Amino acid sequence: QVQLVESGGGLVQPGGSLRLSCAASGSIFSITSMAWYRQAPGKERELVAQITSDGSTNYAEFVKGRFIISRDNAKNMVYLQMNSLKPEHTAIYYCNILVRLDYGKPLAAYWGKGTPVTVSS
Repeated sequence: QVQLVESGGGLVQPGGSLRLSCAASGSIFSITSMAWYRQAPGKERELVAQITSDGSTNYAEFVKGRFIISRDNAKNMVYLQMNSLKPEHTAIYYCNILVRLDYGKPLAAYWGKGTPVTVSS
C-alpha cells in the first residue's frame, strides 16, 4: 500500500505565503509524476502544479509566477511553495502521485486526504 500525508495548510492573510509538503511512503518501486490539485467549495478538483521525475514542471495558469513545485526524490516528497496568496486560492489542496509498485507494473495513482488552505484577512 501507498500512503500520502500532506501538511502545511492553514489560515493565511492575503499576500502571505505557505509551503505545503507531501510525504509518500509504502512499497514504491518508482514515482514518475508528483502533483498538487485543489478543490474549492462547490467546484471540481483541478490541477495546480505537476513535476515529473526529471524535474519538468507544469503549472495552471492561475498560479504561474506565484507557486513553485519541487520534489525530493530521495525522500519521496513533493512541496508546493505558495506566495502572494489571494482569497481565491482558498481550497483543499491534494497531493497526487503516479507510481510503479514494481518493475514492469502499470502506473497507479494515489491521492492524499488533502490539507486546507484558507486565505482571508
